[in-house]
Amino acid sequence: MARMIARIGVVIALMALALAGASPQAGQTFDQAQALAELRGAIAGKADKPAVEVFKNIRQYKGVAAGRLLRIMEFGFNRSLGVDCTHCHVAGQWELDDKPTKQIAREMSAMVATINSEHLKKIPNLKSTNPSVNCTTCHRGQTRPALELPDPPPVKPAEVNR
Repeated sequence: MARMIARIGVVIALMALALAGASPQAGQTFDQAQALAELRGAIAGKADKPAVEVFKNIRQYKGVAAGRLLRIMEFGFNRSLGVDCTHCHVAGQWELDDKPTKQIAREMSAMVATINSEHLKKIPNLKSTNPSVNCTTCHRGQTRPALELPDPPPVKPAEVNR
């Protein structure tokens, strides 16, 4: 468990270092809806095939259907981190590994898989038959995990234990 926590810390540190260069260049615009529509069009008739047979440079999610991979990217990554595709990818050259955030996302995804497949199942008092975490668990729509809690609401005098 200590090694997992240390790995999480390393991944978070790498992610923080990579964020500065993750946005599109000044003056460039990226149309997420159009890019997704083009990708869906490009995989038409192949959406049910394994992603590794349809897309280039797939290292994770190899057994996932190509159409499902697009949904994972859109909902699992884009919305969970509050970013668009260009946060990790070079628009139109999706297979490139030019951005450090792409590798960080791969490592974070592997971390989530390890937590879900190994660690959560070892917690005996969880009240769930299939406990799981995902990107939203920590990120909550932000590129950086939600590490700081908001100030608690003020306690009313009658609520204070004496």
